[in-house]
Amino acid sequence: MPQPKTQNNQHIKKMADLLRQGATLTNLACPACHSPLFKLKSNDLWCAKCQKKVIVIKEGEETAKATSHMVLDTMEATLLAKVQEIQSRMQQEKNIEEIQKLGTTLSELLENLEKIRKIKRS
Repeated sequence: MPQPKTQNNQHIKKMADLLRQGATLTNLACPACHSPLFKLKSNDLWCAKCQKKVIVIKEGEETAKATSHMVLDTMEATLLAKVQEIQSRMQQEKNIEEIQKLGTTLSELLENLEKIRKIKRS
């Protein structure tokens, strides 16, 4: 089923923006939508249409191994968001006991963040 022209134009604009930002067009296609994939400066593959990172798994490579870095990145981003949330709540909180609870939670979040970063480095 053909896409409406406005949707196609939006995808083309996103692709042009990626090129302007230094991404390069690859000879690979998105497995979900078959749109061309772009290689970002970070060396990640990106689908402009789906607005998602794409991971290429080579023949014989384990899926879990190939996606583990992406999972760790997502976990790190989630923990950072929670750290910011707790920090914001601590600034507004007046009750000392609640501040202590938030401090304990913050400490645990930071410990987990450090563990994830160690795993990523190894």
